Amino acid sequence: MKRDNVIKTKSFNFAVRIVNLYRFLITEHEEFVLSKQLLRSGTSIGANVREAEHAESKADFIHKLSISLKEANETEYWLDLLKETGYLNNSEYLSLEFDVKEILKLLTSIIKTSKLK
Repeated sequence: MKRDNVIKTKSFNFAVRIVNLYRFLITEHEEFVLSKQLLRSGTSIGANVREAEHAESKADFIHKLSISLKEANETEYWLDLLKETGYLNNSEYLSLEFDVKEILKLLTSIIKTSKLK
């Protein structure tokens, strides 16, 4: 029986949320600059996780997931900025913040484990 790939699922679902947030920010707030940065970094997390699935080596796998980790960290920055500038209310922010923190923890754990093997 195949185990679910938790990071693949969570990063994809997070990307869907980011795309929906992007649409909301550009239509409701006419905010185009920060939202574009958020869209780029927030969807890149899952894209790099997918690339890591077919890595050419263990080093390549770790490298791709390290890029995902950097993108998740950047996404957290944009979410913080959107909250502090009033584009996100507290409940919207907290929900997304919880998800990105969970992704950060998962990626950190996978990378550390992979380096030890």
